[in-house]
Amino acid sequence: MLTLTNINKKYADGTQALSDISITLPTGMVGLLGPNGAGKSSLMRTLACLQSVDTGQVNFDGLDVLQHPEQMRKQLGYLPQQFGVYPNMSCIALLEHIAILKGLDRKDRQQQISELLALLNLSQFASKKVSHFSGGMKQRFGIAQALLGSPKLIILDEPTAGLDPAERESLNNLLVTISKQRLVLLSTHIVEDIENQCHFVAMINQGRLIQSGEVAALIKPLHGCVWLLESLPSVLPQESFVLSQSYRYGKPSFRVYATTAPAERARPGEVTLQDSYFYELKLRGSNTCY
Repeated sequence: MLTLTNINKKYADGTQALSDISITLPTGMVGLLGPNGAGKSSLMRTLACLQSVDTGQVNFDGLDVLQHPEQMRKQLGYLPQQFGVYPNMSCIALLEHIAILKGLDRKDRQQQISELLALLNLSQFASKKVSHFSGGMKQRFGIAQALLGSPKLIILDEPTAGLDPAERESLNNLLVTISKQRLVLLSTHIVEDIENQCHFVAMINQGRLIQSGEVAALIKPLHGCVWLLESLPSVLPQESFVLSQSYRYGKPSFRVYATTAPAERARPGEVTLQDSYFYELKLRGSNTCY
């Protein structure tokens, strides 16, 4: 269990990246949702012990993370959105190097590296330089290094970026499997991945926590209040508003929040996590598109 209490972080340029964040994240797959600039990366960098905070506390299974970051790093796996590699090292050599830094003995290194290469479909590319990998292969390598050492806390920033649909599905299934006895914090712009894979979600915007909880509990209040329209009426009923606009088969599709049908041609829609996310942003006066 990971508990954050009154976390605040302001950068030198005056940006308030995190404002009074307090939340407890349970074991399992936990999603982190928020628009660009919301503070997601700042929060993950804090949890990964890559930056200090101005005030607040972070506790992981009884460990004061901010006071003992070196102990946290021993049980941490981290995949940033962008990462570099040594240009002249092969995949297996670089995994070996990272495993040594994580303190794995020779037997564990060999076993885990072999298993991870197979798990992420990299075995046949083990001797190839990671710098020559395609974007998807490099992303799979990044996931492999994050899983080295069987960490108790895994932080993944956009882990499916660059993966094709089959790779994305395979990775999501893997993450759900390994999250049963550890905490996997997943930040992604693909809301469906969070809705399908995560049982718990934290939503942040402008550095503040705006909502958190079990996915089913977050979408329950909107049941019966989401309507689908191919076009909007000239005037929406009072206290109704557009949650999102997209296209389906080339035709416009509007998702509207309303306690009763906002137009004669409106059809009830199945509530999604994205509806809940946009609802929370609208309530707080944000016009950010996700």
